[in-house]
Amino acid sequence: MTDFVWPMILILNAVLVLLVGVLVLWKVHKERKSGFPIKDERTAKISGKAANGTLWIIYAFMISLMLLYIFGREFLALPELEAGWAVISIMLVAGISNALLRWYYARKGDF
Repeated sequence: MTDFVWPMILILNAVLVLLVGVLVLWKVHKERKSGFPIKDERTAKISGKAANGTLWIIYAFMISLMLLYIFGREFLALPELEAGWAVISIMLVAGISNALLRWYYARKGDF
């Protein structure tokens, strides 16, 4: 019975990715058909500033993870940091910081 679990999960993931892709394409098509621009200059500027800020936050976070790993192993005898958890934490920090920076720059107004 456990042999069938992974193929079912892979099929379910493929279906979910396909559905999300169809929904995104449908939304873009609907916005273009309505005549409204998908992104105006202000939205593009906000997205760019948020992406740039997120990049620097991720650089700082990865350097702090590296230093924690080096000094934690050598001087503090902390357990080894697994790569999967490091990647998950980096992805979470990237998503949350991008969302917060977009919200901040959108509320800030002209900058």
